[in-house]
Amino acid sequence: MKLILDNIGRRFNRDWIIRKVNYTFENNQAYAILGPNGSGKSTLIQIIAGNLTPTEGILQYTFENKPVNIENAFQHLSLAAPYLELIEEFTLQEIIDFHFRFKRYYKETDSKYIIDLLALPNASNKPLKYYSSGMKQRTKLALAFCSDTPLLLLDEPTANLDQQGVDWYLSLIEKYCANRLTIICSNQEHEYQFCNHHLNIFDYKLPQ
Repeated sequence: MKLILDNIGRRFNRDWIIRKVNYTFENNQAYAILGPNGSGKSTLIQIIAGNLTPTEGILQYTFENKPVNIENAFQHLSLAAPYLELIEEFTLQEIIDFHFRFKRYYKETDSKYIIDLLALPNASNKPLKYYSSGMKQRTKLALAFCSDTPLLLLDEPTANLDQQGVDWYLSLIEKYCANRLTIICSNQEHEYQFCNHHLNIFDYKLPQ
């Protein structure tokens, strides 16, 4: 998966959040979008995911050297973020089954594998509304990592995780980030220390 951001900008009301973003994300590389909370990192990753429309500029997706229409981009990407809501009336088993109606499992994974990965065998039939914030975040991460998509988007991936959860996240990075484009929004170095490319969101805070 390759992404080209051509003069991307996003405005809310009269205020420009980001502007004149010109950048190319290359296949099989890991990128960190850096900046403090509220600086516009999540806005940029939501544009990349196709959840927000840029106010100006063009976003181009390419997969296996063929252009991908933005309406179909969701088939090629997975996103995990603290602000994404799970269907809390679903059990863990139901949310896994629902998620993978739209995504393919990553090689050698299935629903049982994900439940074991989460170490929640006794909670698989428990509604998600009874999960702690850390358990919900782990669930979002597991669904994203175990989806067979060439693009993986992570926004503040260790939010609500304790140190054990952080170590678990880093093990997922090591196992599931090979051979895919990974983009992480973060201001926590442990989340993006493996990334070999860094973007500072303040480079795109230009005068209106």
